[in-house]
Amino acid sequence: MSQKKSKKQRFGAPKHKNAGKSPAGRSSAFERSSNRHAGTARALPAAALSAKKGLVLYGLHSVMAALQNPERQIKAIFATAQQAEKLADSPQNIAACHRHLLDEIHILDKEQISFLCQTGADMDSVHQGLAIHADPLEEMFLSDILLHVDTATNADEPVLGTRLLVLDQVTDPRNVGAILRSARAFGVSAIILTRKHAPQETASLAKAAAGALEYVPLVRVVNLARALDEMKEAGFILAGLDASATDTLKGLAQIPHLALIMGAEATGMRRLTRQACDRLVAIPMLSDTESLNVSVAAAIALYASRQK
Repeated sequence: MSQKKSKKQRFGAPKHKNAGKSPAGRSSAFERSSNRHAGTARALPAAALSAKKGLVLYGLHSVMAALQNPERQIKAIFATAQQAEKLADSPQNIAACHRHLLDEIHILDKEQISFLCQTGADMDSVHQGLAIHADPLEEMFLSDILLHVDTATNADEPVLGTRLLVLDQVTDPRNVGAILRSARAFGVSAIILTRKHAPQETASLAKAAAGALEYVPLVRVVNLARALDEMKEAGFILAGLDASATDTLKGLAQIPHLALIMGAEATGMRRLTRQACDRLVAIPMLSDTESLNVSVAAAIALYASRQK
């Protein structure tokens, strides 16, 4: 049986009509991009170069929520001329402690803001012409949250249910950001994360949260098992989401103080976390359906926990 001759090029053979030319005669897309970025970097003001070494939040919702938050420490605002004009026209939408920054807005073009917002993990930032240099939010402790939970019972005035969301080593910042959006929508008092194997406060997390990061505290704990015990002592019922559970979400809304626990994206809850749960519940789905993304599952469970 005859075989066609392979058209594969020999190792070292030119693959492109310009492959034999000297670097001076051609420039790769990478080189052109690098040169453009280098020029953009040189054109940035000192405040922007300083911001790039720290935390830069971008996007309309994320930035406006931060500017409305008096607890957020903001060092500088960067905006296109159009966005700067909008900010200056609506100072009432900004917390009083941040309004002095309106007199010091750094005007940049879109390409400069894109470069300012780019990181190794996020090269395609959708900044909408607005960014800020900020400090991470001050950390809160679990004791601070539990201290303000009213566990008293009164037949005439039922306690408004408190909801905590526990993430057992959920690592994707965009998932955590999306979970923050749902947490705010359904009145979650705080999200509890492990100090290790959980994302830090980053621009991509804040962008995915669409402003919710400023409203729902992220509480980081060293020992999750100990933290779950503290929640139980404070009167919380622990319900863990587990696809193999026979119990469903029905009845979660009747629990006054509920800590809803979500496991990691691929592995679910760890053994000790599972053992600490008072209930294991599952979202009813068709048998041939793939498992839900953790942020989608959290939204469904939080919704169910509020529907009496």
